[in-house]
Amino acid sequence: MKRFWTAVAVAGFAFGLLAGCNDYNNSIQYNTGATVTNIAPNGLAAGSGSFLLTVNASQLNGFNSTTLVQWNGQKLANSTFVDTTTMTATVPASLLAKPGIAYVNTLTAQSGTGQNGLSNTLAFNIFGAPNPVPTLTSVTPGTASACGTNCTNAALTITVVGTNFLQSSNNGGSLVTFADKLTPMQQPAALSITSFSDTQIQAVIPGAFLANPDTATIVVTNPGSGQCNQPSCLPLVGGGNSNAFTFLIGGGAPAAIAEETPAISQDGRYVVYGSQQSQLNQIVLKDTCVGVSSGCSVNTRAVSVAADGTAGNADSHNAVVTPDGRYVAFSSAATNLVEGAAAGRQVYLHDTCIGAENSCKPTTTLISTDSQGALNGTESVLPSISSTGRYVAFVAITPSNTPKIAGGAATNVQAAPNSGLRQVFVRDTCLGATDCTPKTTRISTMPGDEPANGTKPAGPAVSGTAKQIALADRKSATVFTPTIAVDENVVLATPKEQ
Repeated sequence: MKRFWTAVAVAGFAFGLLAGCNDYNNSIQYNTGATVTNIAPNGLAAGSGSFLLTVNASQLNGFNSTTLVQWNGQKLANSTFVDTTTMTATVPASLLAKPGIAYVNTLTAQSGTGQNGLSNTLAFNIFGAPNPVPTLTSVTPGTASACGTNCTNAALTITVVGTNFLQSSNNGGSLVTFADKLTPMQQPAALSITSFSDTQIQAVIPGAFLANPDTATIVVTNPGSGQCNQPSCLPLVGGGNSNAFTFLIGGGAPAAIAEETPAISQDGRYVVYGSQQSQLNQIVLKDTCVGVSSGCSVNTRAVSVAADGTAGNADSHNAVVTPDGRYVAFSSAATNLVEGAAAGRQVYLHDTCIGAENSCKPTTTLISTDSQGALNGTESVLPSISSTGRYVAFVAITPSNTPKIAGGAATNVQAAPNSGLRQVFVRDTCLGATDCTPKTTRISTMPGDEPANGTKPAGPAVSGTAKQIALADRKSATVFTPTIAVDENVVLATPKEQ
């Protein structure tokens, strides 16, 4: 019997030891400190200076005067007790040197076995450098035929070229998105990416997106940089959308698309022409890669587009191009290419950014405009462009049965019925010039009917340096020559018939 009680005493002692120890022979500890509910701020960029951190706690389980703030388990200097729910502490700049996540908690002095006085932890995000905004310079191909009801095998691989593409970041990589314009999707669709570099992405447009004639936009999007995309990790910084490229889905095979007489760059590499897309005539530019031995992919881009890549909402015609292929002038009845454009056909200049620095963004500018009001109530067609793109000549047509526009020789003379007065203007865009104000100059008046035989009326032709401008009507040709032949200065002398 004595041995039995001895055995019970030994077992009880052993059980007590086990109850007070864990597997590592250490006393079990419990977080018995405050309940931290919020820290502010909850994130800063790497390299930021020192700052004051505010820590908030629950009223039911808050702070006392012995509480300290810890950063990754280390006490922060100047921990200050404000009240039972608020603490502050200074975080030195040295703790923000590198991107990452730091953990903030508090420590309240306590006594008793297993009571460590520690609070829960909250994450503080140290952000890296902001992600860059991508730039989109070309999409190849830029068109596709509508596949109708037979789209099973119609998926199309496109090559997107630009800058600042991100294969990965701490919040994901670049996305290539596709969005309809005529039959809008609820939101842009992310395309599947098959290959990736900093300057080139290949992505696949599903056949289902190509079923009907339409106009779409291609955009590359970079995410903001941050440790994660949850609310506790905000704000994200940097990233954003590239400029948009128009992608045209035609109603039939390329051979069935109506085209106008093309214009071509001096080296034959770039060709500009009119192309029927979704029942509208658009101006497009094709890079044929002629004369380029490597690093070039044949591609087509839309030119008759607004700044955001939206295609013109009415027909565009009469394209001309500078010798280097950078600037394209054309006439268009579209009302969405620039804000405040007059109704009817107008002349526009599109900068394709070909050969320009990466900071260049494609833009479309209204050319047939005049601050003096000489072009009020007219339509403008048949542009001609100088070699640098600075000067654009065009024909302005006054509606029939209305007085001649201001500046004419006889302001009360009216046009013949159903014809309209035709006048030639030159627009100095000031491209490449300093201390220059854009202006429009009327250089000729061509009154009378349209050609009797119904042939297409002729427009002006400007020389490469804009030192001569040729005009033609049914009876004669006229060449204007500057009084002073300096650079592209259009100061016109009395015309001489040829």
